[in-house]
Amino acid sequence: MDKKTKINPKKVDTVAALKDKLTKTKAFFITDYRGLTHQQLEQLRKALKKVEAEFVIAKNTLMRIAMKQFDNETMKQLEVELNNPTATFFAFGDEISAIKELSNFIKNTQLPKIKIGLFSGKLATEADFSKLASIPGRNELLTMLAIRLKSPLFGLHYALNWNLQKFVMVLSNIKSKK
Repeated sequence: MDKKTKINPKKVDTVAALKDKLTKTKAFFITDYRGLTHQQLEQLRKALKKVEAEFVIAKNTLMRIAMKQFDNETMKQLEVELNNPTATFFAFGDEISAIKELSNFIKNTQLPKIKIGLFSGKLATEADFSKLASIPGRNELLTMLAIRLKSPLFGLHYALNWNLQKFVMVLSNIKSKK
C-alpha cells in the first residue's frame, strides 16, 4: 500500500510567506515569546507596524523549511535556535528604529527574550541586539548631521556680523567727535 502524504495548503502558504519575509527583511531576530499575553502581542505588533517591522509566530518546522531554502551557513546556525516556542522579529524598513521599538517594549514587559538574529548579513546575539538598540536612529543621525553642518555657517555669520557692527560703531564714534 502506497500512502500519499497530504500536504496542507495552509502550511505551504505559511512557508511561502515566511520565505518572502526572509528575502525582504533587512534584519531579523529569533525570540522566545513565552509569557506574553495576547493583548501584549497585539500592542507589540501595532507598535512594530509603525516602523515597518513584524513580529511573527510560526511553527519551528515551518520556519526551518523556509530557512533551508536559502542554504547558507548562517541560516544553518540560526536553525539551531529554533527550539521551544519561538517568534521571529522582521525589520523591513529602518532596522535600528525597529530594533529600538522592540527594545522599548522589552524594557517595559521584560519579554520577549532575544535568542539570536541576523543583522547586515551577520549573526547577532542578544548583546548585539542591546548595542544596536542604543545606536541613534536614522532620523536622529540626520538631525545631528544637519545641525553640525549648519553650525560653521552660523559661526561665520556671527563673526562677519560682529565685524560689521564694530565698523559701524567706529564710524559712529568718529562722526560724533567731529
